[in-house]
Parts: sequence; C-alpha cells; structure tokens
Amino acid sequence: MKKLLLYIPLLTLALQACGGIEDKYMYGKGLYTIDWNAAADSSSTSLIARFWNADEHFFNYGNDGLVIDFQYWPQAHAMDVLIDAYIRTNDAKYKTYFDAWYAGIKVKNGNSYWNNYYDDMEWINLTMLRLYDVTKEQKYLDTSKELWGYIKAGWDETYAGGGVSWVHDKPWSKNACSNGPASIIASRIYAITKDDSDKAMAIKIYDWEKENLFNPASGAIYDNINGQTGAIGQFSLSYNQGTFVGAAYELYKMTGDVTYLNDARKAANFCISNSGMIDIGNNVLRDEGNGDGGLFKGIFMRYFVQLILDKDLDPIYKTKFTTFLNNNAETLWRKGVRKQDLLFGTSWTSAPAGTTQLTSHTSGCTLIEAKAYYEKMIK
Repeated sequence: MKKLLLYIPLLTLALQACGGIEDKYMYGKGLYTIDWNAAADSSSTSLIARFWNADEHFFNYGNDGLVIDFQYWPQAHAMDVLIDAYIRTNDAKYKTYFDAWYAGIKVKNGNSYWNNYYDDMEWINLTMLRLYDVTKEQKYLDTSKELWGYIKAGWDETYAGGGVSWVHDKPWSKNACSNGPASIIASRIYAITKDDSDKAMAIKIYDWEKENLFNPASGAIYDNINGQTGAIGQFSLSYNQGTFVGAAYELYKMTGDVTYLNDARKAANFCISNSGMIDIGNNVLRDEGNGDGGLFKGIFMRYFVQLILDKDLDPIYKTKFTTFLNNNAETLWRKGVRKQDLLFGTSWTSAPAGTTQLTSHTSGCTLIEAKAYYEKMIK
C-alpha cells in the first residue's frame, strides 16, 4: 500500500499534463498542431509517474506501479529519457533522479555494475558517459571507465577474428548489439581522455563489425556471427542499424573521414527503406514485439536524429530522413499513445490496450524527446 501511495502524486501530475494537451489540441477543429515541447514534457513525466520505483530507485518493468521487477539494460534507456528532458529544458527536477538511479541500479544488480551480457554493460556505460557530460561529476566517469575495462576484456580474436562477445561465458557469439555500442563508448571516452588506445579500439571494433556484419551493397547490419561455425544471423533489427549509425557518426566526428559518414547514411537509409524494417502502410518503423524488442525503435531514433542534424549530411538524404522522423513522431503522437494515461506500446500506429512494459514505453518517450530536441536545434 505504501508503494501505491508513492505513485499517486506523480501519476496525477502525468495525467494533468496529458489532459492539458488533450484540451489544447485534440478537441479543436481539424488536425491539431503538436507542441513537441509539451508532448515531450508529458511523455517524460509519465515515464517517472508510471515506472519509477521511489523506494528502491530504479525503473520497474511494468507500468502499474506494483510490479517490482528489475531488468538491467532498459534502466539505461529510461534514464537517457530523463537526461534528454534535462538537456532540453534545463529543469532541475529531472536531475534529482540521477544520483538515486546511479546508486539504486547498483544495489539491485547485486551491488555491482558488472553483468554477464557485455551489451547490457555497454548501454549502462553510455548512460554513465551522458550523466558525466551533463553534470561533470567524476563518479559517473569513473564508473564508465570501470565498465569499459570489463567490456574491453570481451574483445576476443579466437572466434571470428575479433569482435566483442555478446555474453561473457559464450565468447564465440559475436553480435552487432555488443560491437556497435562498444565502438561508440570508445569514441566518447577518447573525446574526454584523449587516450589514443581508446581511439584505436573504437576503430578496431568498428572495422570488425563492418567487415563481418555490414552488407555494403544494402546497408543492412546483420545481427550476429557464430564464431564456432561461421554462420551469420542474416536478419536486421532497428537498434543494430542505429548503433552502427552511431558508431560510424562518432568516428566521422573524430576523424573527419567522409567514409564513416557515408556508412552511417547507408545504414540509416536501409532501416527506413527496407520492407522488413518498416510498416509500409504507415511508413514508420515496424512493431518489433514486446520485451527487449520494444526498445529497439527508440534506440535507432536516438542515433538517427544525431545524423540528421549534421550539417554535412547530403541535403537529399537530410530531407528524406527528416520526413521519416517527422512521420514516425506524428504517427506515434496521434495514433500510438493512449492519451488518457499517456502510455506507449509496441506499435507506433496504435495505442496499447492494457498494461505496457518499460521497454516499449521508453522507446516511445525516446522518439518524442528526439523530435522535441530536433525542433529545438533547427530553430
């Protein structure tokens, strides 16, 4: 009962925020104009209201406030939404969650940031770097370096000639989800420390992924390679496309080599153009299911928007990519959110009917924050 009482004020706040948007936009004549800043405020507030565990300081996996379930990797992306909101608004209310989350997830994860899955540690590491970027508090950078030490140990050349393994005790499994983020981390740590070994690692990891999991003809990023058999999982997921885009873009910023920018553009274009990646009827990223899959689309959008905003992106692609971003955001906000309690589900074309998961809701919040940030940056 104590848990329920803790959620009531925040839930009321979210519903009030959502109600304001309903009154302003939904009941006017014709198609309403979306205030993306207000939409992002409401979305990010709903994430706190419906998922934040106020006692133990992490994000619950279910939205009813009673499901005390802990999943490690989505914690990073939920916190990223609050960092997005803080960057967009400079509102200190979002910052109040940073330290609590930092301590809470460590306790819940067995009093350690280590995890058997290298990609899980990578997501948390990326969030630690963002926290350091916005606060300059040393503890976040120290934790990032600790995690980076674990991740570098996951590089293995016994199988598939290299690559960061997906799982600590399965070194033969080399996945896009454990290599794209690792290259991004190396680039971002190098930007802080200027340690040439990190720069070299960023390039080495990227080169391995490009050689083994990137289709240069189409821009597809394949999911994995089995280092024991050489078999490649030739299916593509939006988040793998997104982190390859992010890794290529970080290296472009670091080196100025246009090859990286072209790689990022090609991988992004595949994701928004291929019939296996999108809902063709609505021209939005397809529903990739619940559970982990619920988060994939939002991760792609995070890195996609960074690419769109780069001044060197070819104008033809900038127009195409911006159109796709706008259509996804508009579709999600008009069709994919349950407005009475502001919840996002697995599909961006229809509102969830019942409860939803942290992964799916965070993905929707990530897109709305990305769109609001985009609007802010182009003004």
